[in-house]
Amino acid sequence: MQSHRGFTLIEVLLVVLLVAITAVAVISTLPTNKKDFAKKSAQLLYQRLQLLNEEAILNGQDYGIRVNETKSRYTIMTLGEKGWQVKKLENMSAQTQLPSDLSLHFELGGGVWKDNDRLFKPGSLFDDSKFDDSDDKEKKQEPPQIFILSSGEVTPFSLTLYPANSSISENGWTVLTKANGQILLRQPGETDEK
Repeated sequence: MQSHRGFTLIEVLLVVLLVAITAVAVISTLPTNKKDFAKKSAQLLYQRLQLLNEEAILNGQDYGIRVNETKSRYTIMTLGEKGWQVKKLENMSAQTQLPSDLSLHFELGGGVWKDNDRLFKPGSLFDDSKFDDSDDKEKKQEPPQIFILSSGEVTPFSLTLYPANSSISENGWTVLTKANGQILLRQPGETDEK
C-alpha cells in the first residue's frame, strides 16, 4: 500500500469557509453609500465629543472645537498660556476634513449663543494687541465656537452631517448637545419626542 500526500476534502472546505467568513466580515464594515459615510462621520464626532468631555473633566483642561462649514471640517483646540491652539491628542487628529461628498450644517444653541460666533467680542481698552509694537504680527488662531470645559459644561449646539445635494431632514445625522451638557447622536428624522 502506498501513502498519498495531499489535502483531504474536509481540509479544503474548511479553508474555503474561513476565507468566506473573513471576506464577509471585511465587506460588512465598508460603507456602501453616501448615507453610510454621513453616519460614520457623525458617530466619529459623537465619540470624540464624549472623549473630550471626559478628558476635560479628568485632566482639568479646557477644549474647544472650531467648525468651518464652508470647508466641511472641524478642528480640535486646547486652551493654554498663549490662548486657543490647535492640539493633536494622543489617539485623535487635530483637524478632521470631511469627504467632499458630505456637507455639514452647524448651528449654535439657544440664548446668548444663538447667531453669535463669540459671546464676548475682543477689542476692549486693555487688549494687548493695541499696545504691541512688533511689526510682524502673526495671524491669530480663530477661537472655537464649541467649548468643552473642565467643569463639565459644553456649549449647546447642533451639527448635522448629510450627503451633498440631498435632504438634511431625510439623510442628516445630527450630533447635538443640550444646555444640561448631554451629548446626543440622532439619526435622520429623529426628534425629541422619540
